[in-house]
Amino acid sequence: MGTLVNLGGEGQSAETIGQVLYTRIRADIVFGRLSPGERLRLDAFSQRYGSSVSTMRELLSRLVSEGLIVAEGQRGFEVAPVSPEEFREIAELRLLIEAHALTQSFSRGDLDWEASVVAAHHKLSVTEAKMLQATGGDPELWKQCDRDFHHALIAACGSRALMATHATVYDKYLRYQMVAVVFRGEIAAREHGELLDCALSRDAKRANAILHTHIHSCVDHALAEPNPDWARSKGSRPPEREPGAARAPRRS
Repeated sequence: MGTLVNLGGEGQSAETIGQVLYTRIRADIVFGRLSPGERLRLDAFSQRYGSSVSTMRELLSRLVSEGLIVAEGQRGFEVAPVSPEEFREIAELRLLIEAHALTQSFSRGDLDWEASVVAAHHKLSVTEAKMLQATGGDPELWKQCDRDFHHALIAACGSRALMATHATVYDKYLRYQMVAVVFRGEIAAREHGELLDCALSRDAKRANAILHTHIHSCVDHALAEPNPDWARSKGSRPPEREPGAARAPRRS
């Protein structure tokens, strides 16, 4: 459960407070803190996040338009369910968008872009090294760094619309990674290193081939079982973890 924050500070407009709440709820869905199929009762949910019922209804309706929340008519809202079929669809859409953006970015990126890619990869490699340790990893931090690295790779593509579309699709893909607790260990870390090398050498063709393997292998790893538990579970939440404790990652 997300912790409550003081949203009533001086100088904060209703619009600002609404954006803060929206960001928090969206992150709780993407990072799996709100489980697929979980019922969101407006009264309890509004109290949990410290907002009015009307504000919460507006925010949840906004998330319905993004496909992260499902409206149940008069019964309220629930977190969008997950399925193996949708995971594959989202993965293919991510690959289509990211491969195109990556090619454009490699051709336009300058020295500052290269520096940002190197910095993002350094943070990711450090978090991956900790994930490989028995007790040292933080799955949410690792996936945040993963997202930042892939964002950095395409940041020089020259299209805000392309970047925004990629971010939306990537977050849906990320939700599946968090729900399925996908961590492919040294294999994924090596692929990230290879993508960095491709960026610095501007080898978009090889980078797209690596990206294809990177994404498809992740999906195959998550769907290794015919009917994975994470896809069957609807509305059940995992046990609460102690602050800072990480779920044991699935390894390839």
